[in-house]
Amino acid sequence: MKLIFRSALIATIFFFATSMFVQKPTRIVFFGDSITEAGAKAGGFITKIGEILQAKGLAAKYDLTGAGIGGNKVYDLYLRMETDVLDKNPDVVVIWIGVNDVWHKQLAGTGTDADKFEKFYTAIIQKLQEKKARVILCTPATIGEKIDFTNQQDGDLNKYSQIIRNLAKNNHCGLIDFRDIFHNYDLKNNPENKDRGVLTVDGVHLNETGNQLVADKMIEVLVGN
Repeated sequence: MKLIFRSALIATIFFFATSMFVQKPTRIVFFGDSITEAGAKAGGFITKIGEILQAKGLAAKYDLTGAGIGGNKVYDLYLRMETDVLDKNPDVVVIWIGVNDVWHKQLAGTGTDADKFEKFYTAIIQKLQEKKARVILCTPATIGEKIDFTNQQDGDLNKYSQIIRNLAKNNHCGLIDFRDIFHNYDLKNNPENKDRGVLTVDGVHLNETGNQLVADKMIEVLVGN
């Protein structure tokens, strides 16, 4: 009887001891605009990241959450950060914003001036880092895929991308430089100098190839090869 009790006690202790060391999945929140919103849908880059993790046998180690809303600019992210990101207790936050801050200057006159863009972005980074989240910044990729820098907003995109590069360096954040990644891909794959159809459907939003490229690059930073 004592032997049975002792065995049961040892088994119980072993169960609780091992359960304490079960690793919780790393929670990754993708925070952005319509590109990120679409990324969580079928064929989107977040969905593709999940598929890659599944193929690597790593799916159980990661919890992927999309927090993208169409039309968002940097101050929209700041205003909804508490409920859409911080309340989820993320381990990693991938921020991909900037296209609308530039694009909407022309479309509706409602873009974001560079100095305000930097201030709001800095505030977002600081709040996330206060919560001990690993923060990864992404530069805005493209508003038009012409390779000779004749897209109307190339100048502003380059300027805002440099702001993000500086923020990543100064705040010790990760960086995925989609501005350079997309341009280099288009240099090799867009000999006709088209403004869309290589990585995007409309010069901004990703097609299947663009989603796959983004997923592959993000996996390299989030997980490694």
